[in-house]
Amino acid sequence: MPNEILSRGVSRRAVLGGMAGVAALSVAGRAFAAPGGEAPALAQLVKDGKLPPLAERLPKKPMVVTPFEKVGTYGGTLRRGLRGSSDHNGILRMVGNQSLVRWNLEFTAVQPNLAESWEVSDDATQFTFHLIEGVRWSDGHPFTADDIVFAIEDCVKNTELYSSTPAQLAVAGKPVTVEKIDDHTVKFTFAAPNALYLENLATPLGQHPTLFPKHYCSQFLPKYNPNIEADAKKAGVTSWTELFRSRCGDIEIPTRWGNVDKPTLDPWVVKEPYVGGATRVVMARNPYFWQVDTSGNQLPYIDEINFGISQDVESLMLNVISGKIDIQERHISVLANKPTLSQNMQKGDYRLLTLVPSASQQCQIYFNITHKDPAMRKMFADKSFRQALSIGINRQELIDIVYFGQSEPYQAGPRPTHPWYHEKYARQFTEYDPDKAGAMLDQAGYKKGGDGMRVRPDGQKVFFSIDVIPTLYPDLVDALELVKTHWAQIGVDMKVNTIERALYYTRGDDNAHDAAVWPGPGGLDPMLDPRDFFAFHPQGSRYAIPWTLWYTSNGARGEEPPESQKKRMKLFDEARSTADLDKRGAIMKQIFDIAAEEFETVGLCLAVGGFGIIRNNLRNVPEKQPDSWSWPNPGPAMPQQFTFTS
Repeated sequence: MPNEILSRGVSRRAVLGGMAGVAALSVAGRAFAAPGGEAPALAQLVKDGKLPPLAERLPKKPMVVTPFEKVGTYGGTLRRGLRGSSDHNGILRMVGNQSLVRWNLEFTAVQPNLAESWEVSDDATQFTFHLIEGVRWSDGHPFTADDIVFAIEDCVKNTELYSSTPAQLAVAGKPVTVEKIDDHTVKFTFAAPNALYLENLATPLGQHPTLFPKHYCSQFLPKYNPNIEADAKKAGVTSWTELFRSRCGDIEIPTRWGNVDKPTLDPWVVKEPYVGGATRVVMARNPYFWQVDTSGNQLPYIDEINFGISQDVESLMLNVISGKIDIQERHISVLANKPTLSQNMQKGDYRLLTLVPSASQQCQIYFNITHKDPAMRKMFADKSFRQALSIGINRQELIDIVYFGQSEPYQAGPRPTHPWYHEKYARQFTEYDPDKAGAMLDQAGYKKGGDGMRVRPDGQKVFFSIDVIPTLYPDLVDALELVKTHWAQIGVDMKVNTIERALYYTRGDDNAHDAAVWPGPGGLDPMLDPRDFFAFHPQGSRYAIPWTLWYTSNGARGEEPPESQKKRMKLFDEARSTADLDKRGAIMKQIFDIAAEEFETVGLCLAVGGFGIIRNNLRNVPEKQPDSWSWPNPGPAMPQQFTFTS
């Protein structure tokens, strides 16, 4: 298994185009630094008898972080922006990356984190993790193997809390089994080989094993609290599951950051929660955080993080250029903003952050092939209809206007620099040919009416809406407005449906959308995020969410997909159980071949590089970072070692 990780790392270094050159951050799993300092405020609490001494709060052998530039100094409040009431992942990306393992800075290999070491069986069905001894939750309670067993066996595998076991924790339709070996050793056993588990564990969706402290969250489960229903009623909620979610949260929901009482393993803990009507979220230093720098000083260096909540991107931009934000890329990484940010670097006293895209597609259109309306389902399921709409898009005009010429027409699949690049999947039906598109629509039975707009064979107008989140991806709104004009020229009417993120997810979960857009993933990490290649992700594969439910529940829920989908699902299960990189690539090529033939989604253009800002007095921040959900920037750059200079 270590050889497999190394092999993958070499490939990823090639496609990242020199990212490895910025690596200066490392963690030695069993490294030990002599006791050093602590934040002055914590030292005062110790002096006042309100907090145990540092030596009693740290593990005997704490994890040692090598600062990116230099050993930092304590103090300061880091200012960062959120957008609206459903930007919880903006917090996750900054502080919530404390899983058993983590990605290195280059996004090339998995490194130790709360697990200082591990062994993997030859068939990749068993993973034995050795935890750092002496780690404590933010309330001082010990973190042990019992917490991990509880998190998976009692919480994640509880069918009342989770309708199906998350894909990262299930193989061959069966959930993982987690058992305690001793207080600091835990074994994960899968029903079939799961060669990608360590890599999945390093992503945000791999945080479940370290998310639910048993001593706190057990009080919200019937197994441990016979009075839980009465407690739920007293709390003003309708069920114990709702009470659990509100108190213990989950990886990707706002309530994860809404309870100041829930213990955590993160560098900072919630001080002012993310609740309705909040204008900011404040995170305060975790006095029991389990990492130190090379001089033995407890991390984090920075006292607090202040996430100011802006109601629009314009307000966020004003805060950036006026020097009121210390680090930001989320929401402002739109090419139209780059000239403004570049021109105001001196005024705002910041430097630019470069983001290396891992996505393949800047904007992927997902037509709902499983639409509840039979006529709409039939239209979207017609491959020739999708192909016609694709060649009816003037991609070069769109690239020139929205992306300042800094992209190229693209459909889906790995990026051109990736070893698994698939030419047909990436380039087919990207040529602009409105006459051919019109002829294809005619042949498919979508004739033009008297007003020049097309009607379906049942006599209804060809019309649909495309859901988009303007606060998260404003460029996608601009792109869709151009697509709307292109399709109007071939007689197809479309509405750009701008909605809030929470509603976007709700509509998707209910299978209530006509179509939706999202940046297409899988550009540099095709194994970690294959949502475009087949119906893999219950929230991401928006062209067929009922099919994803069928896949993730092993046929117990959702809707049975067609054979081409089932074949890809089987191939992917085979690929992720294969440690040999060459064999895995050959299997994935079969998936790309089928996906190219089926042409379920329509892409616009290759994802472009992003950017952000870093205040000049904020140091230890890598100025070039991967831009990926699987590498949830800036978290893997380890903000706990960011520091302010005078």
